[in-house]
Amino acid sequence: MLVIVAPGQGAQTPGFLAPWLEIDAFAEGLARLSEVTGLDLARLGTGADAETIRDTAVAQPLLMGAGLHAALVTAPRLDHGLFSLADVAAGHSVGEITAAAGTGVLDPLQAAVFIRERGRGMADASAVEPTGMAAVVAGDPDEVLARIEQCGLTAANNNGSGQIVAAGTLDRLQALRDDPPARARVIPLSVAGAFHTAHMAPARPRLAELAATMTTSDPITRLLSNRDGEVVASGAEYLERLVAQVTTPVRWDLCMDTMRGLGATGLLELPPAKTLAGIAKRNLKGVELFSLNTPDQIDEALAFCQGHAGTTAQEV
Repeated sequence: MLVIVAPGQGAQTPGFLAPWLEIDAFAEGLARLSEVTGLDLARLGTGADAETIRDTAVAQPLLMGAGLHAALVTAPRLDHGLFSLADVAAGHSVGEITAAAGTGVLDPLQAAVFIRERGRGMADASAVEPTGMAAVVAGDPDEVLARIEQCGLTAANNNGSGQIVAAGTLDRLQALRDDPPARARVIPLSVAGAFHTAHMAPARPRLAELAATMTTSDPITRLLSNRDGEVVASGAEYLERLVAQVTTPVRWDLCMDTMRGLGATGLLELPPAKTLAGIAKRNLKGVELFSLNTPDQIDEALAFCQGHAGTTAQEV
């Protein structure tokens, strides 16, 4: 059983799009997204520095463009690229919009409009006061959650065994770093705000207004939601969840529980890949992993997907 996942903000690195832009179809698709977002995504994905692409309004369309078009050019004969082979699809945070476009819930240009407004709205919300996020690695989960609450922070992401992400004001994050939970490390993340918390509330009305004008289709495969890890069969419901997602925690732990319960055998992470495959390595024992990062992996990635599609763990 093949799972395809799309990473969230913080996965981007300077120059990560350069090799993909050598593929004409990828470059053309990214150019269309650039027109909608008003950003030169090719330039930003090749020549911009880490601080520039850390900007929420820049990082989000970059990530969607990379993941969606890598999936399409890796399996160009299939209508939805690699997503046509997926038994399960999911995205982490902004990766949910990549997954929505990949599975046909939104067409790519609609998704680009949504991600443009999401990025702008979250960037505006982040400018209200200095906020950020930090990964709390290791430690007892109950103690970690208690310490996060004691510091006046929110557990914005639960990434399963060994990692919970705290979010809030920078001074409270510093307090967490100064006095971390027992046997835990606190690692600041390369993001520009406290995403998936009440700090992002100003972004929700503009997204809700936009969503009311959009049309959706039901996903072509099982599509998981960050809210509760459940399969969402309705495109309209999934869009509603995308609007709410900016202020609600990402329960990636529950998404992985669902993947395991469905019998996943292989998981491919779309570019820029590393983060979700690393989390899966700790949480989805026995599931084969593939991190797709460069075009020279295309043949291997396609063979990986074809080998796992339609096969459950019980059948292996």
